[in-house]
Amino acid sequence: MMWDYGYQVGWMWLWGVFMLAGIVVLVILAVRLLTGGLRHDRPGAPPGTGPHAPGQYPPPGQGGVPGSYPPPNAAPDSPPGRSPARLILDERFARGELTVEQYRENLKVLDEES
Repeated sequence: MMWDYGYQVGWMWLWGVFMLAGIVVLVILAVRLLTGGLRHDRPGAPPGTGPHAPGQYPPPGQGGVPGSYPPPNAAPDSPPGRSPARLILDERFARGELTVEQYRENLKVLDEES
């Protein structure tokens, strides 16, 4: 006797797979939305820094196109007598990227070059 009137229901397992996949996708999206995982920040950048590198947008109220401030050939604002290389060295030391010995060694090299 044919209880299913001749229809084959062997393919119905696909519906179960699709439903399970859909539920998994919804759970993943919900978790990412609730934890802020859909930010479009740069990889490795601290949260809230935005998708662009610092300095790519002009300061508030100055308008302009992203990437136009400061002009590409503008010298960084540095105190008189300090080169941009010295400023970078000072910043790296302040962030803790260099030890005192490395800082002093690099400082000697910079002083010899100037």
